[in-house]
Amino acid sequence: MLRSLLLMTLPLLLAGAGNAATDGNAAGEYRAATVAEGLEYPWGLVFLPDGTMLVSERPGRLRRVAADGTVSAPLDGVPAVYFAGQGGLLDIALHPRFAGNKLVYLSYAHGGPGANATRVARAVLGESGLHDLEVIFTARPAKDTPQHYAGTLAFRGDGTLLVSVGDGFDYREQAQNLESLLGKTVRLTDDGGIPPDNPFVGRDDAAAEVWTYGHRNAQGLVVDPVSGRVYQHEHGPRGGDELNVLRPGRNYGWPAITHGIDYSGAYVSPFSELPDMEQPLKQWTPSIAPSGLTLYRGNAFPEWHGDLFLGALVDMEVRRIDLEDGRIVGEQALLGELGERIRNVRVGPDEHLYIVTDSAQGRILRVERR
Repeated sequence: MLRSLLLMTLPLLLAGAGNAATDGNAAGEYRAATVAEGLEYPWGLVFLPDGTMLVSERPGRLRRVAADGTVSAPLDGVPAVYFAGQGGLLDIALHPRFAGNKLVYLSYAHGGPGANATRVARAVLGESGLHDLEVIFTARPAKDTPQHYAGTLAFRGDGTLLVSVGDGFDYREQAQNLESLLGKTVRLTDDGGIPPDNPFVGRDDAAAEVWTYGHRNAQGLVVDPVSGRVYQHEHGPRGGDELNVLRPGRNYGWPAITHGIDYSGAYVSPFSELPDMEQPLKQWTPSIAPSGLTLYRGNAFPEWHGDLFLGALVDMEVRRIDLEDGRIVGEQALLGELGERIRNVRVGPDEHLYIVTDSAQGRILRVERR
C-alpha cells in the first residue's frame, strides 16, 4: 500500500480531572501519519533490523511493511490458526538474538470449535516467509470457547519468554487452579522448556510453567529493560480493567476479587480484595478495554520518558500512563480524534510511537511532533 500523505493534528486530551497529567504538555500538538493501510484486523507489530516491520493479521496472515508503506503479499510458512470470535493470529516477538538466529515467535489460537487453545510457535524468518517452524507451547486444558486467548509475548532480560494465557471466558474459575494454564502468565525458556527457577517447579499440585495466576484476558505485556519490572494489563468484565506489576508466584485475584461486575449485571465476586491476592497498580471502571502495551524510553518525546502507552479499544484512543519511579502520577488520553479502535502501541527504532488500528481496513500510524 502507498504511504498516505494525510496528516492529522492531534491535540493531547486529558482523561479525567482525577488523573490529569501535570507536565504542562497537554496543549502540545502532534500529528499522526498513516504508514500503511488496508490491513485486515492487524494485531502484532515488530521492527526488523533492515528497517521493515512485521505485522500479523488476525485471519492468519503475516506481512512485511516497507519503510515507504508498501505491504507485502502474505508470507509463507505461517501456521494455521483458528479464526473465530477473538481468535486468530495474535502477537509477534523477536528472539533477543534475532540478528544472528532470525527467530520469530508467534502466538495464535489453535484448534477448532470443540477444542482450542492459545499456542506459541517459533520459526526462522527468511526472504519469502517462515521455515523450520516448531510449536513450543500449547495451553492446557483445551476449551470450547472462541474468546479470551490473551496471547501477548515478551522476553525478559534473562532470555526467558513470558506468555499471557486467557481464562477462556466460560472457564474463569480455572484462573485460580494452579494445575490449569488458563488465566495465567507462563514463563518459558526460548525453546519452550521450563526454567528451573519458576515459582511452582517441583509441586505436584501446580503446572511448572506458571509464573503468575488469577488473570482474565491480558492483552498487554511489557518488560522495562531498565528496572526489570514486568507490566501487564488485562480486560475486566463490566469495569475492573487492570494494570498490574507482575511478580513471580503471585495471585492477581480473578475471579475471586474484581472491581468489575458481570455482563448480566450480577456480581462476579462480592470482594475487591482478599488476603494474599494482589491489588492492581491501576484499575478502570467503566472499562476502557486495554490492548497493546509499550514503555517509552526514547528521546523524540523526552516528556514521555519512562511512561507506559496502551490502546483503549472501547474509548478509541491511546492512554499514556505517566510513571515516576514505578508510581502513577497522571494519565492522558491521546488520538481520540481518529475515532478508531486501537489494537496495539509500539515504539519504533526512530523513537516514535506506532499505532495499530483494529478494523477490516486497519492501519499503522506514526505519531510525530508537529
